[in-house]
Amino acid sequence: MPKTDTILSAKSLRYFLQLIDTMNYTQAAQILGITQPALTQQIKKLEHAIGAPLFGQMGKKLYLTEAGKEMQSAAVELLDTINSVVDDIQEFTQADKGSISVGVLDTIDIEIFRQFVVEFNKNYPRIQLNILTYNRQELWRRLDNNTIDLAIMYLPDNTKRDEINLQHQYDHMELFKDRLMILTHKDTVEAKQAYSISRFTRRKWVSYPEGSYLTQLMKDYFGDKNKPIVSLTFSKAKYLIETAQTTEYDTYISKSYYLAHKKDINLTPVYVKDDKDFEIAMVYRKGKVEIPRIKNLLEEWKKFLDKKDYSSRLE
Repeated sequence: MPKTDTILSAKSLRYFLQLIDTMNYTQAAQILGITQPALTQQIKKLEHAIGAPLFGQMGKKLYLTEAGKEMQSAAVELLDTINSVVDDIQEFTQADKGSISVGVLDTIDIEIFRQFVVEFNKNYPRIQLNILTYNRQELWRRLDNNTIDLAIMYLPDNTKRDEINLQHQYDHMELFKDRLMILTHKDTVEAKQAYSISRFTRRKWVSYPEGSYLTQLMKDYFGDKNKPIVSLTFSKAKYLIETAQTTEYDTYISKSYYLAHKKDINLTPVYVKDDKDFEIAMVYRKGKVEIPRIKNLLEEWKKFLDKKDYSSRLE
């Protein structure tokens, strides 16, 4: 152990590498801010620990022995590892440095969050933000595997497993109370009024894919006896709307998406009578807020919405 402790001393390794740079004890000691005898003592300790000379001398010139060359490679690698660990610890403990990965449900429009990210980046340029979109299953998988720090998704979720996760493993922050909205060609309905789903059971639909959160909501509204007549599916609201507007199909999107893009929509927006509440939420593992940069991001998000709330930003 004494020999290992000596070899792995960061101070001894730095002294050793500095002497290699100058190949002169006096110059190396001056650069290090120590006396020449102190430097000589550290090098001798290293040589004693490994049992071989690190430097040889021809006349007044130093040269690196074969043992010294081996030790040089090891010293560079060890110090790189030490520095990397220190950087990682600093990233974990500092509020203005590091990286944050955010996963977003692929059916949620991220324009508001994009605006926030741009503002956040101006104030915290040393934090790298990675924004990625996933389907619901992949989003949960990455949260469970801790490969993303935060997720923007719809709640409550529709599966028992994920409800259990929310109760025991995760916290969440509500961003916006959302609502499913039908976009229809029917001329017998009034915009933004609520109607029984029975008014739409004979309609043909352009829909989100099977397994999508909003698709599951629509299936619940239709009930076991009826199924939506789906002709086409797309994963993006933009394509649902464009397709519906150029065909006779109806479609459905979230209220949040409608508010953000209503100037481009010429179908009649209506709600389902007695529809279910759901929200856009930021979901994260319990304990994530103990990481300063993530705690800082969540606090900055609250400040961002205090200036102008989510709903107002959508419109």
